[in-house]
Amino acid sequence: MMSNRQDIKNFAFNTKAIILKMEHIVQTAKRHESIYWHLASHGVPKCMHCLSLKLAEEYAINAVARSRLPPPEFVSRLTDPSFYHVVLLTDNVLAASVVISSTINTSSNPEKWVFHVVTDKKTYTSMHAWFAVNTIDSAVVEVKGLHQYDWSHEINVGVKEMLEIHHQIRNNIYRNLKEEGFEYEEEHDHKLEALSPSCISLLNHLRIYLPELFPDLNKVVFLDDDIVVQRDISSLWDLDLNERVIGAVFDSWCGDDCCPGRKYIDYFNFSNPVISSNLDYDSCGWLYGMNVFDLQRWRKTNITAVYHQWLKLSLNSGFILWHPGALPPALIAFEGYVHRIDPSWHLAGLGYQHPQVDKYMLEAAAVIHFSGPAKPWLEIGDPEVKGLWYRHINFSNEYVTQCRVMG
Repeated sequence: MMSNRQDIKNFAFNTKAIILKMEHIVQTAKRHESIYWHLASHGVPKCMHCLSLKLAEEYAINAVARSRLPPPEFVSRLTDPSFYHVVLLTDNVLAASVVISSTINTSSNPEKWVFHVVTDKKTYTSMHAWFAVNTIDSAVVEVKGLHQYDWSHEINVGVKEMLEIHHQIRNNIYRNLKEEGFEYEEEHDHKLEALSPSCISLLNHLRIYLPELFPDLNKVVFLDDDIVVQRDISSLWDLDLNERVIGAVFDSWCGDDCCPGRKYIDYFNFSNPVISSNLDYDSCGWLYGMNVFDLQRWRKTNITAVYHQWLKLSLNSGFILWHPGALPPALIAFEGYVHRIDPSWHLAGLGYQHPQVDKYMLEAAAVIHFSGPAKPWLEIGDPEVKGLWYRHINFSNEYVTQCRVMG
């Protein structure tokens, strides 16, 4: 200041201008980082593309890869209520294999498990080939494509309407972000997440049709494809749901009646009278991704119809009732039908940027869930936790080696 013969006042103004400019540059960089991070979560790694193509080729040329799943001697188990039935809705071959292998490896009775894998037509040949070639002796795996279902006209119309509304929700969010010049604020994370392909994936939303997907089953354990089972979940099957339809964890590791960041006010727009007159903003939301469903009781309710009613209300209101996602309309539809289970069953949120998870909770949870954009198979996944997922991959497997899947 002395060398340039500036007075104190000019020096202060110039310094303030420089600081404000630097702050703007830093904030802009942070916004760009977060947007690019979310965009990176939409990609599919090259190794997984490779795996799907290799397995599809194997299905075409190898009779073993086309062999019946399950083998004829185990078909009766698919509807036998004495076995533990797990449902997976996924188009990710490697993720499905991790869920199944981690469940079996931690089970004291692996022969009691029956896995029902539902996938889309595009992935069916790859998924079938993987489990046909990599047989599991101790459990039964069924792979079924959506194209193999013969639903009624009413169900087909309902599924189509549901998917169209979710597409419109995503398009509406995209238009709003585009008008705002994709200006990013931390509280708008849910808008960027809404642009994820999973938000318009039929497999992601079909869970509301579980009774129709499995008409011969009265009870199932539902697992998302981004989970890892860390301890035996057999006793989950025997849980008494107290005449409720779904067993779910409320995010309450901090103690009784505590759900930080998981209250209804975090999901819904309570400034809208439709929401404020029907819901309590202080209610605790439950977690999707590791649930027990009593399908027999579900069929006696109007849960699916209520789900559709609220989707149409959201459409008519301009999509301002709740933040995008599969959970908010489900919270409303299952209101009064949820049985609270111990929080140690399910630890979620490992797919967010820099997840703050206590080491004890991470080790104690029966199921850890990489809910959020950063899936463990992506490069943006947190290296401290995604190793828990990769340890269930057989890196000596022929296809895994050829496609260079690396933890």
